Amino acid sequence: MSETEVTTAPRPLLLADGRPAARAWSLDPVMKHLNHGSFGAVPLVAQERQNEFRAEMDSSPVVWFPALPQRIAAARIDLAAFLRVAPDDVALVPNASAGISVVFASLQRRRGGGIVVTDHGYGAVTMGAERLARRWGGEVRTARVPLEASEEEAYEAVMAAVDDDTDLIVLDQITSATARRLPVELVGAEARRRGIPLLVDAAHAPGLIEAPLAGLTCDFWVGNLHKWGCTPRGTATLVARGELREELYPLIDSWGAADPYPDRFDQQGTIDATGYLAAPSALDFVESTWGWDTARRYMDDLAGYGERVIGAAFGELTGATGTVDVGMPVPGMRLVRLPDGLAGTRIEADALRDRAARELGVEAAFTSFDGIGYMRLSAHVYNTAADYEYFAEDCVPLLGRWARAAREQPGAA
Repeated sequence: MSETEVTTAPRPLLLADGRPAARAWSLDPVMKHLNHGSFGAVPLVAQERQNEFRAEMDSSPVVWFPALPQRIAAARIDLAAFLRVAPDDVALVPNASAGISVVFASLQRRRGGGIVVTDHGYGAVTMGAERLARRWGGEVRTARVPLEASEEEAYEAVMAAVDDDTDLIVLDQITSATARRLPVELVGAEARRRGIPLLVDAAHAPGLIEAPLAGLTCDFWVGNLHKWGCTPRGTATLVARGELREELYPLIDSWGAADPYPDRFDQQGTIDATGYLAAPSALDFVESTWGWDTARRYMDDLAGYGERVIGAAFGELTGATGTVDVGMPVPGMRLVRLPDGLAGTRIEADALRDRAARELGVEAAFTSFDGIGYMRLSAHVYNTAADYEYFAEDCVPLLGRWARAAREQPGAA
C-alpha cells in the first residue's frame, strides 16, 4: 500500500485564466493520458520556444553551431539549479540510457570486473551492464529485492550481492517497472566506504523528487528532465562527482574532446540541441503557474486516488485486492495489480499497452515483475480524477474480459 490512502478526488489544477491545466499541452483530447512516466508531455510554451530555436538554427547554421556550446553551458546553469547541484557537475545527454552508456563506455576495470544490478533494473540498462561485464571479463550479479521490501531489507539484498570483485553497482533511485524507490543513500554510503563506484539510474526522479541528490553519495547519477520535468524529449542530465568523472567522454568525439568535464559534452557536432535550450522554459512554466511543491502534492494525491478507484474496480472484478504492497513507495506513482492472464511478461505488457491505446483510447503503462502483471499509474498536473474514474468504470471490465480470454487459451497456465 502507499503511504497515504487518498479517499477523495483532488480538485483539478487550473491555469491562471481558469482553463483546465490540460489546455497548456497539445495532448490528443480524445485519448486518456495516464502514462506520463514513460515519455512525458511537453507544454506548449516549451514547444514554441524550441521551435524558435530551431528556426534560428535553420536560418543560419554557420552562425548557430559555433556559438552553441556557450548556449548549452548557460542552459546547464539553469538545469543544475533545478536539481540543486553545481553546474560543473552536470553534463547534458539525450536520455538517462545515454548517460549510463557514457559511464559504461568510459569506466575502466579496477578489481574483478563484477557489476551488481537488481531485478528491478531497467532492461536496456541491465543489457548494457552485461555487455560491459563481458568486456571486463567479469560477470553481472543480480540482487533479488522483493517488491514489498523495506529500505533496510532492500539494502541488505543489494549489498549481499557485492563482493571483492565488484567494480560497479548500478541502482535505480525509482524503479521503472515497479514504481518503488531503492535505498540509494544507504548503498551509496557503504559503496563509498568500500571504494566501489555507484551509478544511480534516476530516470524518473527529476521533478518528482524535490532535490533528488540531497544526501546522496554516488559517483554518477542520470535523470530524465523530459518525464516529470516536461522538457522537450531528449533532455537528460548526467551528474558526476569525484575523480572518476574525468574519465567520462561523450559517445561522439567532437572538437570539445580536449575540454574538461562537463564542457566536453557541450559540443556534439550537428546534433539538434534545441531541446536542451528550451528545457528551462518548461521547468519555469510549472513553477510560475502552480509552483513545483503544489504540482508534486497534486500529482501524489491524484495518483493515490487513482490507485484507490482502479484498485477497487479490479478487486470487485476478481475478488482479490487490486492494491499492491510496495516497499519505499514513490510520490506521484502507484502500482495496481492486473488480473491473472494479463502482462505476465514484458512482451505481454507492451502488447497490452498497444492494445489499450488502440481499442480503449487510453495511454497507460502496463509492466511485469516476477511473472505478475501490473498497471503503473503516473500522474501529472494535466490529469484529473475523471481520467481514473473513466478507466475504472469503462476500461476495467474490458480488461477483465481480455484476462479471461487469455486464461482460456490453449496452453495457458
